[in-house]
Amino acid sequence: MGRHVLVWDAPNIDMTVANIIDGRPTARERPDLEVLGRWLVAQAGDDEVEACVFVNVAEHVAGPMRGWVLWLLEQGFRVFARPKVEDSDVDDDMVDHLFARQEEGILTRAYVGSNDARCFVEPMMDLVDDGVDVRILGFGEFAGGLSSQEEFTFVDLESIDGLFAAPLPRINLEVLPLEGRWFEPTGVLGG
Repeated sequence: MGRHVLVWDAPNIDMTVANIIDGRPTARERPDLEVLGRWLVAQAGDDEVEACVFVNVAEHVAGPMRGWVLWLLEQGFRVFARPKVEDSDVDDDMVDHLFARQEEGILTRAYVGSNDARCFVEPMMDLVDDGVDVRILGFGEFAGGLSSQEEFTFVDLESIDGLFAAPLPRINLEVLPLEGRWFEPTGVLGG
C-alpha cells in the first residue's frame, strides 16, 4: 500500500481563476475542495491519501482566512500556512513536502495543484525518475510545461465533475468537446 499526496497551491490556483474571470473570484467561482477531496479518495483505491493546502497569509486577511482554514481541517485537509512577506511563496514548501514523503518511501502518486511550471517541472521530473506517478491539476492554457510533459498526467481542473459550480469563461481551444462549444461575447456588439 502506498500513499497519494496532494499539494495544492492555493495562491496560484486563486490567481489563475482571477485571470480567467478577469476579477476577484467568489466562492462560486473557486474550486470546491470538498469535491476535490472525494475525487482524490476515489483515485487512490486502497492507497492512503494525504491532501495538503498551502497558503501565504497576508496580515490583512489572517482573520477572514481563519474560517476557511478551519473548514479545510474539518474536511480532512492538512494546511501549511506561511506569512506573506514581500514576494514570499509556498512553492518550495510544497516541493519539500513531496520529497520528504518520497524519502519516507511511501509516496506512490503526487498530485500538484498549480499552474507554475517554472517552480514544478524540474522537481516533478526528479520524482518521476524515482518512480512516482505525477499528476498535475491545473488549467492547460496557464500551466505551460506542466501540461505538456509526457512524463506527467495532466488533469484539467474543470474535468473533475462538480469541482466548479458553473463553467469558467475560458477560451481554451485545446480541450474542446467533440460536439463543439459556444463562446459567449463579453462585450456589446457595435458598442
